Amino acid sequence: MPTPIIRATALTKIVQSGEAPLTILDSVTFDVDAGATVAIVGASGSGKTTLLGLLAGLDRPTSGDVAVDGVALSTLDEDACAALRARLLGFVFQSFQLLPALTAHENVMLPLELAGVPAAAGRASEWLARVGLTRRITHYPRQLSGGEQQRVAIARAFAGEPKLLMADEPTGNLDAATGAEVADLMFRLNRENGTTLLLVTHDVALASRCERRLSLASGRLVADLRTPAAPSHAPLAAAAAASVRIAAK
Repeated sequence: MPTPIIRATALTKIVQSGEAPLTILDSVTFDVDAGATVAIVGASGSGKTTLLGLLAGLDRPTSGDVAVDGVALSTLDEDACAALRARLLGFVFQSFQLLPALTAHENVMLPLELAGVPAAAGRASEWLARVGLTRRITHYPRQLSGGEQQRVAIARAFAGEPKLLMADEPTGNLDAATGAEVADLMFRLNRENGTTLLLVTHDVALASRCERRLSLASGRLVADLRTPAAPSHAPLAAAAAASVRIAAK
């Protein structure tokens, strides 16, 4: 069988809260296949964002382990873990995390340059075209709408051609219509590039589009729901694709 892109084994995270220990995650175990679309859902405080941080190697578990593309994170030091993230992972955040002093083009290009990617400027332009922002590449974040800023963030995440995209509430700061457009874009890029999507979300509509939903409650994995086929949302996807084609002309 193919190696899962993510394997979480008995992940536990305990922190000190005052004089008493607080268990944020309690023995969470699951695999994610390459190319899958997975939503991590649960109430606030259930451990979703902590889990995402552990899976990305941004934090260390109290016990248990994570393997990303067959590599156990517990065997890596901080530099090696950062190198693995740069090679395999892309990130999209609720708050966009764009650098305000850089244009859209520069925001996408900077991590490519830092990674030593050849022709970084050209690749950044290509990805901004793919997300429908050809005419906005010289604009600064303050000159872009929330949806446009999230498109820049998605272009930045995908430009490095990651095997795995992790997104923490990617539609959380967007209205319903803009959130649907951003979701269409992520799922289209998943289909075109084979990139695994792992999404932390409170958005029921977004979670329902994933092939699988992992539900957390009080730090425990309480449900693992798989669907035979995620809804296609073809009209919205077609509209998003059309906007990209128009912008690219």
